Amino acid sequence: MHGWRAFCCQFAVAVMVGTPVSPLAPAAFPVMPAVGGLRLATAAAGIRYQGRDDVMLAELSPGSTVAGTFTRSLCTAAPVDWCKDALAASGGRGRAIIVNSGNANAFTGAAGYRVAEHTAGSVAGALGAQPYEVMVASTGVIAEDLPVERIDAALPSLVAGLSAPDPQAWEAAAAAIGTTDTFPKAASAPVDGTGAHVAGIAKGSGMIAPDMATMLAFVFTDLAVDPLTAQECLASSVEKSFNRVTVDSDTSTSDTVILAATGSSGRSAGLHTAYFREALDAVTLDLAHQIVRDGEGATKFVAVTVTGAADDAAADAIARAVADSPLVKTALAASDANWGRIVAAVGKAGQRADRDRLSIWIGDEQCAEGGIPHPGYSEETAIEHLLGDEIELRVDVGVGDGEATIWTCDLTHGYIDINAGYRT
Repeated sequence: MHGWRAFCCQFAVAVMVGTPVSPLAPAAFPVMPAVGGLRLATAAAGIRYQGRDDVMLAELSPGSTVAGTFTRSLCTAAPVDWCKDALAASGGRGRAIIVNSGNANAFTGAAGYRVAEHTAGSVAGALGAQPYEVMVASTGVIAEDLPVERIDAALPSLVAGLSAPDPQAWEAAAAAIGTTDTFPKAASAPVDGTGAHVAGIAKGSGMIAPDMATMLAFVFTDLAVDPLTAQECLASSVEKSFNRVTVDSDTSTSDTVILAATGSSGRSAGLHTAYFREALDAVTLDLAHQIVRDGEGATKFVAVTVTGAADDAAADAIARAVADSPLVKTALAASDANWGRIVAAVGKAGQRADRDRLSIWIGDEQCAEGGIPHPGYSEETAIEHLLGDEIELRVDVGVGDGEATIWTCDLTHGYIDINAGYRT
């Protein structure tokens, strides 16, 4: 198999000429397990991109459980609507997931829903399933008709190419679902005491904000998990991972996270549900962090932690205000220890904060205490921390016991370069 770095460079160039691999990318594509009851395939349908695979098909063994969480945008894409309807109709059972990149099939009216329904029906017919057992996801440009005939044309090669997920298949699947991503994203974890695994892939780089993002994630396990447990575990896991990252504060029409449990390991969650949760949480958080690390134009991975808030929800809101502040994010890009911008972001969050008990840290360096500059504050030490690519900001607002962490990245001119010409 070709080298991971070489592949990433080819992938980035194919998606957007001149966009280098993120400096925050993992050193290597992870070693992924062969999840039983799952087969993967990719194909080049030419929906928007040329010279690369842009459709991914995942086939699930009969009787597999499927759960999903979706964007809370009020302008949902047609595939999101289809998946919600299909999950309700199937009672949380599924046989396949088909994903295309390059076109979101969003803001396409009733015709867009018919395209999603048609795609599900075509896949179902090829696999001997029911249409409502097929999850459909699309990502890319909004308000353009999806050329479904190109997916139809690619379907025979997709079905013929289905195979057990070896390392190369995982990598190809992760790459095929990407848009402005500069590296393919994947993660896995064992489920202790069962011999089963949780493994997943994701895409996302921009239009990333809590309530998920312009992101897709598909997580698989060979553990048997009933639909109610799967849905509850997924919703909880997403809230602690994908809903705690932000790149640019923009929420997409297409956010989708699907969990599929094939049960092929012969082991059931049952008494192992706690271990399953741990593995699922580890995978979703890893994928969420990778999305931030691939933030458009990002050069720094940033953790914003707020303590001392009225409750956890208030801490979350304050941390989001800091993480989404363009003034904070541009200062981070320049390694400028202008912590007054953090004060301003806390003040605009709309949550209780005691100005005269406010404390702020950049890394381990305390900048403010009791609402004034800390007497021992060293701006040089703070700047030294900001010169790195792993940044920690901490704020204590002095009114209670609530705490939360949001992960984000800096805001550079690279973000403008990518998004100013996204459709061209």
